[in-house]
Amino acid sequence: MPIDSENLALKGLDDLFSTEENRQEEQREQVQQIPIDELHPFTNHPFKVLDTLYRVSTKGQVEKDDIPMQKEACRNFAESQGWEIVKEFSEKGVSGFKKSAKERDELQKIQQAAMEGKFDILLVFMFDRLGRRDDETPFIVEWFTKQGIEVWSVNEGQQRFDTHVDKLMNYIRYWQASGESLKTSVRTRTRLEQLTGEGHYTGGTVPYGYKRVRLGRVNKKNQEVCDLVVDEAEAEIVRLIFHKYVYEGYGAQKLSHYLYEQGVVGRNNKNIPNTSIVRMIKNKGYTGYLINGAVETECPQLRIIEPELFEQAQELRQARTCERGGTSLGTSSKALLTGLVYCGHCGNRLSLTSSGRTHTYADGHCQKT
Repeated sequence: MPIDSENLALKGLDDLFSTEENRQEEQREQVQQIPIDELHPFTNHPFKVLDTLYRVSTKGQVEKDDIPMQKEACRNFAESQGWEIVKEFSEKGVSGFKKSAKERDELQKIQQAAMEGKFDILLVFMFDRLGRRDDETPFIVEWFTKQGIEVWSVNEGQQRFDTHVDKLMNYIRYWQASGESLKTSVRTRTRLEQLTGEGHYTGGTVPYGYKRVRLGRVNKKNQEVCDLVVDEAEAEIVRLIFHKYVYEGYGAQKLSHYLYEQGVVGRNNKNIPNTSIVRMIKNKGYTGYLINGAVETECPQLRIIEPELFEQAQELRQARTCERGGTSLGTSSKALLTGLVYCGHCGNRLSLTSSGRTHTYADGHCQKT
């Protein structure tokens, strides 16, 4: 085959032989820009991705919103380490002492992501954000490390488990956190009892018959707080309940039906159930007391029921109570043998319950079912 000499080109010496400088350049590490969404996890990959957890436990922290402060600190720390945050988890109003890990949805999500290998590092503002239970939290932290997850705190660094000393320090940290939670709980309870002893309302569910109002009292932070006063409209219903119970022989269930027929409803615009009526009958606070645990303080301005009437109601309640939790003898029912026939298995009396619904018959009359 003839060769076209015009298209034949010879390579120069520089193309055939490389210099020592070129060979060293080829051995050096090269930097190449790759979009982050094109990177995929592989064994011993050099880039770091992490999840972050933020938690506040008290209502005051929720209202003040401490989480942005934790977020800013974690983001700045991650940036300084060259880490990429792939997911942030927040828990508001969740106690790391009172709630176990199984009851914390966000922590469960993080554990699931760890098992699926979705991140390398778990970062928190402080380690006690993971929990404050000395019998649980240290083992949760160790569990993460066994999944190949590094656990870091902005303020305390990395938690390691290389030696027995590391494990001991890990346990001591959460033992101290648990102790602090117990001390805080005791201090809070003691202060609330002191306020109750001084005749001040300290929060909680407002019993039927009262309402919260602002009377100018302020706390140590100079914030106005509420006090209890009698709600006269509801107080009349409370007096009616005690009168019917003591002087007319009404039981809690009969009272519930009677109030419903009279159009009296609770705060949720539904009928007042018999369980709520029983709580009213047992509530000593109606005689003019603020009660917080074992602390009782007399407050005459809160009296709705006279002490004598309250004591009569308690005597009747005790007399009507069955020995084994069955239906009281004072219960009236249209069902045959109600209160007279006993269960051969548990020993309780036969009782009749109602669904609370009303059925209208063909002749037009209505009856509860």
